[in-house]
Amino acid sequence: MKTTYRGALRDAHREALLSDDRVFVMGEDVGRYGGTYAVTKGLLEEFGPERIRDAPLSELGFVGVGVGAALNGLRPIVEVMTVNFSLLSLDQLVNTAAALRHMSGGQFSVPLVIRMSTGAGRQLAAQHSHSFENWYAHIPGITVLAPSTVADARGMLAPALADPDPVVIFEHAQLYNLADDLEDPLDVDITSAAVRRPGTDLTLITYGGSLPKTMDAADQLAEDGISCEVVDLRVLRPLDMATVVASVTRTHRAVIVDEGWRSGSLAGELMAQLVEQAFYDLDAPPARVCTAEVPIPYARQLEQAALPRRETIEAAVRSVMGSE
Repeated sequence: MKTTYRGALRDAHREALLSDDRVFVMGEDVGRYGGTYAVTKGLLEEFGPERIRDAPLSELGFVGVGVGAALNGLRPIVEVMTVNFSLLSLDQLVNTAAALRHMSGGQFSVPLVIRMSTGAGRQLAAQHSHSFENWYAHIPGITVLAPSTVADARGMLAPALADPDPVVIFEHAQLYNLADDLEDPLDVDITSAAVRRPGTDLTLITYGGSLPKTMDAADQLAEDGISCEVVDLRVLRPLDMATVVASVTRTHRAVIVDEGWRSGSLAGELMAQLVEQAFYDLDAPPARVCTAEVPIPYARQLEQAALPRRETIEAAVRSVMGSE
């Protein structure tokens, strides 16, 4: 029986709440409404309002409450409705949660999990559609995860809750209806990238909501005789460059697919590290496919034109291969 991405997240929450009395969920509409994306649907009825807490419309406030609860021994899961709104809580995350272990000389830890939706493709316009993962991946003191499969959505929450430091989980909104079979027991680590497809000619590096379109592009390119290895980063901080470099060392070419904007992007960081660590293994300059440097448009045709697409990924691969 197939499980959806949102269903896998819900199962992971339920398991965490059952296994540890310190775990509670907090955020806007997580209780009575069941979550904006229905991830917490039914949990209020099962666990009650003490452990499934509806928060007021103040990200700065309720993320701060999560930090305080974590400092005092609880294991909060804080849901922020969308990455755009999370900017209101950056002070709590960057200046407090990420820095407290360092500033206390190791005396305090902040075992806090922040979940939020990210990404475009749903005609929700600029205030609900951006991809700011790279902003968070820039910050020492936090772990940044981007589950791109149903299995990762199901398996990443438990190790995130076990981490003594803050963990931010980005769930691309286009993935919530994704369905797949799950196998038990499910053991997912939050330290390494995953090779989703083996290949010999070029490495496609991506994460989150860009994985399905990258896999589609690899399938199409295979029909034309171009064998692409697909690496799913999964963990954006700390980056598992060992897996990335090992793949590029085998294929000698790389294209990075990143829904963030090109300027200052995670794709740019990956390209820099590839040049630093694998320059002499490259047979061509690495390339990147990113979102156009505009606020995400509302109109569907413009929104799709702004985002990485299968066609633009294929074109980048052919260019690096020298076939265009």
